Amino acid sequence: MNFPQITLLPGREKSLLRCHPWVFSGAVGGISGDPASGEVCRVADARGNFLAWASYSAASQITARVWSFQENSVIDANFFQQRVNAAKTLRDRLGVGDLSTGCRLIYSESDQLPGVIADRYGEYIALQLLSSGAEFFRNEIIDALMKLPGIKGVYERSDVSVRKREALPERSGIARGEMPPDEIVIRENQLSFAVDPVHGQKTGFYFDLREVRQKVRQLAAGKKVLNDFCYTGGFAVAALAGGAQSVLNIDSSRPALAQAVRNLKLNALPQENCEFRAADGFEELNHLRDAHEKFDFVILDPPKLIDAKSHLERGCRAYSHLAKRGFELLNPGGILLNLSCSGLMTPELFQKITFDAAREARCDAVIIDSVRQSADHPVILSTPETFYLKGLISVKR
Repeated sequence: MNFPQITLLPGREKSLLRCHPWVFSGAVGGISGDPASGEVCRVADARGNFLAWASYSAASQITARVWSFQENSVIDANFFQQRVNAAKTLRDRLGVGDLSTGCRLIYSESDQLPGVIADRYGEYIALQLLSSGAEFFRNEIIDALMKLPGIKGVYERSDVSVRKREALPERSGIARGEMPPDEIVIRENQLSFAVDPVHGQKTGFYFDLREVRQKVRQLAAGKKVLNDFCYTGGFAVAALAGGAQSVLNIDSSRPALAQAVRNLKLNALPQENCEFRAADGFEELNHLRDAHEKFDFVILDPPKLIDAKSHLERGCRAYSHLAKRGFELLNPGGILLNLSCSGLMTPELFQKITFDAAREARCDAVIIDSVRQSADHPVILSTPETFYLKGLISVKR
């Protein structure tokens, strides 16, 4: 079978030889065979030597995303079944099932399935297809997921703006099997969380914070906690389960706050020790500072603030402002947990921003720990972009 071919400019094959799975438009010397969006192409160097099999995208800055670097690979239904099975096997080896009844089952490039995100909630899977290649093989991917043991249904949550970069329309709805219930209760580290994979943010729950929630639980005893950008209260549940004195939760989404209240009830935690405030997370920090409020533990988990290099400077200012307010709101000896889910934010830059924020807040602080995305969001060595979540735990002296 003759495949369309993407031929690179001379010298632009180095990243592919190092198994980085993206081909950027600026590296492309020519395209032959008139490939359709998502169609598999042979990627070759300027001399015609094979480099990879990849799906083509005419709309994206990333012209092709690699499925395989092996020339004898066949990108078909069996290929996707093997990749999905391998992703499940890795989670089994990690013992994720011993910690939680839900997990990130497929994490895109890290599981050699670029553009595919799949979160498992018990017997159901919430699926996002974010690239032209993933869209092209939609049926094969869904079929592979449905063949996993114990799966009753796959619900698609491809209702995200990132699909516009690939000229793909947003889509959500039942993809195969049974419709998931309105509420799925999962267990994580002996705690319960109600999840709505149909209407919740992303796919309904942030599994990447599993290990961070456990750290919060270990540090919260006896503390007055501020939980900013709290979403459905994962940190609130962890803090109260760890013996926190009180938790003030702030989020702009009233439905998310309602779900947070539900999560407290599921765990029989004292609601009188918890306040939920519908407000802008940035503005409310200013109000709390002006009111001279003080806390023993401040948690700052904002949404992604940097989604392009052109937004890096603005995002850094926003992270700095948050950290400064966090330090200002802490009692001496208090703990600040500040997080960034922006992949373009490096750990070194995030530490510098946090240091500068402490200096502007006129306080001395030491880092006692750092945090990152949980193990079911593995970082593939060839693709540092898969490392996105980082955070610092600092003590104000």
